[in-house]
Amino acid sequence: MLYLTGHIGAWELSSFAHALYGFPLHYMARPIENRRIDVLVNGYRRLSGNQPIFKNESARVTLKVLKEGGTIGILADQNTMPSEAVFVDFFGKAASSTTGIARLALHTDAAVVPGYAVWDEQLGKYRLRFEPPVELIRTGDAESDILENTRKFAKVLEDIIRKYPDQWVWVHGRWNTRPSGEPPVYDFS
Repeated sequence: MLYLTGHIGAWELSSFAHALYGFPLHYMARPIENRRIDVLVNGYRRLSGNQPIFKNESARVTLKVLKEGGTIGILADQNTMPSEAVFVDFFGKAASSTTGIARLALHTDAAVVPGYAVWDEQLGKYRLRFEPPVELIRTGDAESDILENTRKFAKVLEDIIRKYPDQWVWVHGRWNTRPSGEPPVYDFS
């Protein structure tokens, strides 16, 4: 299963919850530049049995985990390098979005399940929520299917964020990478 999520609510806690309920997961991660911070952060993330899949090992390990019936968590609301992305609408702006989730789901038949941990005011604690699996588009045209499913995943995340806008933690430049010829979204001059 591919666990589709973003930087919403307590995304770090949601992975602990999976493990504490008996379902440890793997999570896609980029190594943190500061080695000491990387060791500290990933040490905490591993405490409950979760395991990172780093970018340089992602293809082989990811396929193995999915083949064995494992779960992989992916934060899909990040700016992605153009070589690994397509531009899809995200809050009304073209966003460079990973095609990896669509490629994996289409190749392995893994379910793509949106999930997130958001603060529940009435309960006074975080609540882990899951949406129904995203129905994949399969037309037989691989590139079109990748694009359309990536659009679908972005829309699912956008809808979740619109429900809980105060809980979206976004400090990175989501729209840093622009389609050719488009002006930058962020003006740092």
